[in-house]
Amino acid sequence: MSPIASEKLGSNGKKPFTVFVEGNIGSGKTTFLNHFQKFDDICLLTEPVEKWRNCGGVNLLDLMYKESHRWAMPFQTYVTLTMLGMHTLQTDKSVKLMERSLFSARNCFVESMLASGSLHQGMYNVLQEWYDFICCNIHIQADLIVYLQTSPEVVYERMKERARSEESCVPLEYLKELHELHENWLIHGASPRPAPVLVLNADLDLNTIGTEYKRSEMSILKPILIENTNQHAILTSPAKRAKTDF
Repeated sequence: MSPIASEKLGSNGKKPFTVFVEGNIGSGKTTFLNHFQKFDDICLLTEPVEKWRNCGGVNLLDLMYKESHRWAMPFQTYVTLTMLGMHTLQTDKSVKLMERSLFSARNCFVESMLASGSLHQGMYNVLQEWYDFICCNIHIQADLIVYLQTSPEVVYERMKERARSEESCVPLEYLKELHELHENWLIHGASPRPAPVLVLNADLDLNTIGTEYKRSEMSILKPILIENTNQHAILTSPAKRAKTDF
C-alpha cells in the first residue's frame, strides 16, 4: 500500500491559518496582500508570475496569451506545479496569505480555456486527473477565501493602466467570462469551495478601498489574536486569572 494511501502527504504537524485571496485579473490582489505587510506574523505569498514569465528563459505567460491553443496546456501544468509549491511551503508564521490557489486555477482558468477551445478535451482530462490526484493525496490547507469582487469593466481599465506587456491582447470579453466563473464558484457554489468565503467590494478606488480591506482584518488575524491572548493570559498572575476566568 502507498504510504499516502491512508493519510494525505503533509497532513501532520501544526498548520498556519491559510487564506486564499481570489479575484479576477486586476481585482487588486497584490494591493490587498501589501495591506497586510505591517503584520509580522503573516507569511505573504504573491502569485508566482515571475516564474511564469521566466521558465528557463521562456516567457510561458506571454506564449499562453499569444498562442493559447499551443501553450495553454504546458502553461497550466506549470501553474499547477508552482501553485502547489506555494501550498506546501512551510512557515512558522501563524497565518499564510496566498494570492490565488490551485482551486481558482482549476475552477476558473482551466474551465475558461476549455470553453474557449484553447484546451482540447484530452488536455483538460489530463489536468483534471492531476487535480484529482493532488486533492486525494496531498493536504492543501484552506481556512478562508477572500473574494475581491469586481466588475469586468473596472478591472479592464486597471489592466490597461498597469500595462503588462503579456496582457495587451486580453479583451474585455475574457474578463467577463472569468468574472462569471468566479461568481459561479465563490458566490453560487457551482464548484466545491474548500473554505468559507468573505466577499469584499474591490471596485472601490485606491483612496477608499483601504477601509474595505480593513474589514477583513479580524477574520484573517483571528488566529494571531487568539494566540496573543493566550500568551497574555499565561503571563498574568494566578490571582488575576482567577478573576477573569468567569
